[in-house]
Amino acid sequence: MLPLELSKKSPSLETNRDGPITVHRKALLESLAEELPSNSIRFSSKPISIEAHAQEGPYTVRLEDGTVITTKVLIGCDGVHSFVARKLGLAEPVKSGRSAVRGMAVFPEGHGMGDEVQQFVDVGIRAGIVPLNDKEIYWFITFKSTPKGEAMARDPEQIQRQVIENFAKNFPPIYAEVVRHCDLSTLTWAPLLMRLPWHLIFGNVSKGTMTVAGDAMHPMTPDLGQGGCSALEDAVVLGRHIGNSFIDNGRLVPGAVARAIEGYVKERRWRTTRLITGSYMSGLAQSGGDGWWMKLFRDVIFYGFIFKRLVGVADYDCGKLPLLNEQNKPQ
Repeated sequence: MLPLELSKKSPSLETNRDGPITVHRKALLESLAEELPSNSIRFSSKPISIEAHAQEGPYTVRLEDGTVITTKVLIGCDGVHSFVARKLGLAEPVKSGRSAVRGMAVFPEGHGMGDEVQQFVDVGIRAGIVPLNDKEIYWFITFKSTPKGEAMARDPEQIQRQVIENFAKNFPPIYAEVVRHCDLSTLTWAPLLMRLPWHLIFGNVSKGTMTVAGDAMHPMTPDLGQGGCSALEDAVVLGRHIGNSFIDNGRLVPGAVARAIEGYVKERRWRTTRLITGSYMSGLAQSGGDGWWMKLFRDVIFYGFIFKRLVGVADYDCGKLPLLNEQNKPQ
């Protein structure tokens, strides 16, 4: 449901707009899935055990539905609470101290708000609306997490009401109007998690031909809109390293693939560490207190000098994939 913010430097995204381009995640996932052979994707397939038959694989993966898969290379893309990351020994993600409510507003007759992204800030609260097309608007609100022991509403209608009547009561009416049009099936409320940067720098991100990507590797707060984008970067970098190994050897050689994965981890570790840190600092600065010094820092120093440099991390060239021909294409 979350939108992805892609750099306008992408050759496939010709636009006169400045800044990132928002893409509906559903549309992107459908486009990617259409390029895969049928039956390539298995849904609701949570792993419950991983067995390595040698130091560099292969691996036997047992799924919750009883399926058993044996694979030469294992890439964990299984989200924030990754089973594969735990198998590697990576420390668990931690709470950032903030929570978020997110949803998709639907205007069947059109919302008439154009494509301008709008942000609203209050004491300890930040919210925004992001038009995806002429009928759908992604909206979010982040705030300091509820005190320990305080029950959070679980019913979508109650969450929607809390946002309108409590968290967003000081925002312009346009924000409440967007929230009222929310498709309640898309509404979520959850704490924002992140992997501590030093756990990623010093942690074990790969072992043999097993590694992780996306949120399984580098969960971050959404304040720079780079979570999904960085996962796409992971895919390109990992594909390049493994693809070049395949081209060089004519097949998947365990030792060579393990070295290719080490190269992937080396290339991604510092990039994603910067994204985690920048996202957290951006959220902290924009959701600060109401003291005059905090407002001065946020409105003059942060937005005037720091924010542009943080947002600049989106303009990143992760390289190209190797070209496969009929001679070196995997069978």
